[in-house]
Amino acid sequence: MSRVLIYIPRFAMFLAGVAAAAITLPKNERGIDKPAIDDLKRSLADLEVRVAARQEADDARFSKVESCLEEHTAKLMDVPSTTQIVAAMEQLLVKTMSSLDDRLTTQAHSIEVLKATVSQTDSLLERVLESLDSLQAHSDSAELVEDQLLNRSRM
Repeated sequence: MSRVLIYIPRFAMFLAGVAAAAITLPKNERGIDKPAIDDLKRSLADLEVRVAARQEADDARFSKVESCLEEHTAKLMDVPSTTQIVAAMEQLLVKTMSSLDDRLTTQAHSIEVLKATVSQTDSLLERVLESLDSLQAHSDSAELVEDQLLNRSRM
């Protein structure tokens, strides 16, 4: 299509030159009669009108294409670049990793506190059981002494 647009103005200029030459040559040299010249003039005028109309249509189409290109360029300017996207992703990843690290640290601390609590509970339970064992042993020995005293008094 663009090749045709290049050749149309050149062809129109060629025809205009032929028409101008036909008009400027003396009548006896051209050998063309007046009605043929008028017909040629009308054809030339008609061709000039069509070329001008085609040129206007092409200009309108090119201006529309240029406006679309400008719109697309403006839209492309609003789209973030790859480096901006990568930087944003890195910031998001750093923030997420930091949050995860903080949560893991908090959970590790909670586990250590729980271990210490369980250890203290075990130690306390062991002492309570030892105390119960010693009380039971002491109670058994007191009953034994009491039983012996009771047995002596019966006798």
